[in-house]
Amino acid sequence: MTKSELIKRIAARYKDMQQKDVKMLVELIFEDISHALAEGRRVELRGFGAFSLRKRQPRQARNPRTNEVVTLGERFAPYFRAGKELRALLNKE
Repeated sequence: MTKSELIKRIAARYKDMQQKDVKMLVELIFEDISHALAEGRRVELRGFGAFSLRKRQPRQARNPRTNEVVTLGERFAPYFRAGKELRALLNKE
């Protein structure tokens, strides 16, 4: 599902809200999650899951176009862990 599909589904479900208002709300939620992660904070959505950061160690990589070896420094990557209810829904427990 894309963000625009999510917006359309929510707008169809809540007829009293205009699609532009739903779009603004969805974008604000994603923006707040992004900002919290950028500050190094964990974002937990009960029943759905939690977003956090994982530190990735420096490593050697290869540029696929030039085949040149490139050193990548230490960096952070977002990580999502599904909540108990979401895992149960996916596994039909």
